[in-house]
Amino acid sequence: MTTRRADELELKESLRADCTRCAALCCVALAFRASEEFAADKLPGIACPNLVEGHACAIHGRLRTAGYRGCATFDCFGAGQQVSVHTCAGVRWEDGGAGAANMFVVFDAMRRLKELLWHLADAAEAAGTGPLRATVDETRHVVQALVWEEAATLEHLDVLALQQQVLALLGEVSSAHRGQLPACSGLPLAAGDLRQADFTGANLRGADLRYARLATAVLAGADLTGADLFGADLRDADVRGAQLAGSLYLTQLQAEAADGDEATTLPGAIRRPAHWRTADPADRGQRSPRGDGDGSPGDAFLFEDSWEDAAGRFGREPEGGG
Repeated sequence: MTTRRADELELKESLRADCTRCAALCCVALAFRASEEFAADKLPGIACPNLVEGHACAIHGRLRTAGYRGCATFDCFGAGQQVSVHTCAGVRWEDGGAGAANMFVVFDAMRRLKELLWHLADAAEAAGTGPLRATVDETRHVVQALVWEEAATLEHLDVLALQQQVLALLGEVSSAHRGQLPACSGLPLAAGDLRQADFTGANLRGADLRYARLATAVLAGADLTGADLFGADLRDADVRGAQLAGSLYLTQLQAEAADGDEATTLPGAIRRPAHWRTADPADRGQRSPRGDGDGSPGDAFLFEDSWEDAAGRFGREPEGGG
């Protein structure tokens, strides 16, 4: 393993969520609606009914079977402990008021910054050397510095503008990297809505699957080396035996949402989800029994995008406390 690759893996390890050091921010700040992902509605700034004393979850060990699969797949990229222990140290959301609301805004910004760092680590490895790699490194240093800024700075940070800037760079890296690979042979030209599509054993090397709707798609045994999976919806996608190692911009959240097995290869920083099954070649290509991926509002809904936007969509002003 090269020193650079080791550095990228080390960075990603630092972006893992540690719920034991977090004040359960995702359980309070975020909103969700009843769907296949969540058993009930929850407003932003209101503690989840499953949250108990000590910032613990009463159903943490059975989130999927209790109807909270969205919680089981969620990943804050370590934003929770960063805000709880460092950025907003001493602030308690339980006290409500402006302090809690500001903490939630900071958590939203931090979550986005941390996710950008995850993807920039992938971009740094894919960019190799040269001017593009230098731009990636410079951008990563800017984002890393913001992670350690004071709460007041993050409250007013135009994080969406920064996201757009970074996403453009990620796309540039992806295009350059995928351009070095042989063209894939198993993907139709229109790669947007691929729900329930069957790509069993397909050659998807270097495919542009950014934001592709792959819920319940069959990717069993497919080769996705170099494929751009940024923002792809992999809920209930059958990735058993698929080659995901070497893919671009895959996150732990996407892996947790998919249905894989011990034969599925993964990038080094992605942990094999506990719910994945033992490999059974004879079973590959069979549809996942969960969900139909019909694109209904409930099916497509996970967590609201941001604390402030969620409050607006629910027709209420942001407020703290539970």
